[in-house]
Amino acid sequence: MNSIVLLFVLLKSLIQYPQLVGDAWDEETRLRMEARAKQLECERIRLEQAEQLTLEQMQLLQLLAVAVLLVLVLVLWVMGYKRSLRREGNEEENSGANEEEDRNRDANEEADVGNAEDDDDANRKEDGNDDGNVQEVGNVSANGDDNIENEVVSEAASAENNIRAPSVSQGDNDLDDNIGRVLMERIRWPVQDLQAGCEWTMNLMDNFAIYFGHVLSNSFYPVLQGAIGVGSAFEGWSPREHDFVYQVLIPMTPPRGHSFHLELDCAEQRHVRNFRVRVQLECTCSSVQQGKNMLCFLHHPKEELRSNQEPSLLDTLCTNSYLDVQKTAHWFYQLVRAIWPALPQSQNWHLMLLPSRRSCQFKVTNGREIFRIEMLFGVRRGDSDIFVSSQPREAHTQSTTWPETYAVAEMKFFKHITKQAPPDTVHFKCLQFFTHLLLSFSFPTYSIKTIVMHLLTVVPVSRWRRRHLLNRLLDISENLCLCVLAKRLNHFIVGNERLPQDIHLPPDVQAAHPYNLFHRLAEEPATHSQAINEYQVLQKWLKRILLGEH
Repeated sequence: MNSIVLLFVLLKSLIQYPQLVGDAWDEETRLRMEARAKQLECERIRLEQAEQLTLEQMQLLQLLAVAVLLVLVLVLWVMGYKRSLRREGNEEENSGANEEEDRNRDANEEADVGNAEDDDDANRKEDGNDDGNVQEVGNVSANGDDNIENEVVSEAASAENNIRAPSVSQGDNDLDDNIGRVLMERIRWPVQDLQAGCEWTMNLMDNFAIYFGHVLSNSFYPVLQGAIGVGSAFEGWSPREHDFVYQVLIPMTPPRGHSFHLELDCAEQRHVRNFRVRVQLECTCSSVQQGKNMLCFLHHPKEELRSNQEPSLLDTLCTNSYLDVQKTAHWFYQLVRAIWPALPQSQNWHLMLLPSRRSCQFKVTNGREIFRIEMLFGVRRGDSDIFVSSQPREAHTQSTTWPETYAVAEMKFFKHITKQAPPDTVHFKCLQFFTHLLLSFSFPTYSIKTIVMHLLTVVPVSRWRRRHLLNRLLDISENLCLCVLAKRLNHFIVGNERLPQDIHLPPDVQAAHPYNLFHRLAEEPATHSQAINEYQVLQKWLKRILLGEH
């Protein structure tokens, strides 16, 4: 019992009075802690250096990967560039003999053509900025067009291997030409000779002009000038295989004692330019016309004028002092019906007049051939190639409204291109193919014509030969896609300051801002969506036709 009490007292004393740590023991603990801290610091520094080294290595690897990628891209570009140079060299070699012969035959003419091409090349950048139609390839058409090109090239290469083995030096040229030949066989072209039809139509117009002069010589109806062939047929193409319409524009000048004054109709919408032709009587008292027994409409009594002279133009073809399109069209019908029996063509051809409120349309047939002709009439703006004509642009056009037409300027542009183009040029084939294809869609034929005219100012005419047919068709398809996506297609004539020198524009037309032919796509979201959907369908049709699946 005493021993247990003793142990309890000793334990209590130890708990209440613990032994203090000595100085020697405290210093040793401090040194160990400092050593441990230094060790941890060294370990931290080592880890940071390792992480920094790893980061630098990763950055170096990334730079190396980018450099390798750029080298690969450069190699591919060089390979493509060399192939392009080789192809162009073969083209120049194949056509060099013909070009040399042409230069020896007519050196001056060749120099003029070369200068015109140089001018077109120098202006491509500005034209590209103006029209905005050939800047980049939209995602909607890029992949599809690439697939079309690859498949057509593959088929043409197979066909060429079945025909003959191409030589090494002309392999690319022969393949491209074979592709063009295959496509030409797959595409339907008009069966009628457009040039022969245009010549026959102009011969008929010349005969009409002779009798127009005799019948109207002493009248106060408009003086009719020589007809100008316009429209697709006279440009060299047609959107249809049959039923061509040969359009002619007959300029009118005021008769004696009258003058024409063109007034811009500002009330109309801004996307078109419509005019009215105000007819004004002029004094003829002191004119030499008095020797022709003409009375002055301004200064002779109305009773005397009514008894001794035919009525003025204001009393026959005008409405409220403005020349009336519908009255003028009716007058044309009367002239054609009256003059036809006197023409030599009436002996073998039958005339059938067709109804029209703003032009004179008729068909002539001899049992084997049929020609459909539309006679438009208009007033020239000054001495330019721009007219105000009877051809309507909108569904409901007032009878005194004369829209501005650029048909003569466009016809002269295509004539200018044709003079420079090689014999096997395909720009008309491309235009004809696409306009025929668009007949099943809501895209206007004029939109494709405008795209082709823009491309003709960007792509040299030497790149529109048969061997380039596939590339040009894909260019037109891509640019149609771009215009639909951008909701904009600039008019080709209006605002174009780089037209050929033989095409003359009024100053206001040349300086005007180009019209947007796709303005409805920008104004109507539903129409824009429909256009995108139709383009996708059109692209599928294009692929089927080019691959011979239709």
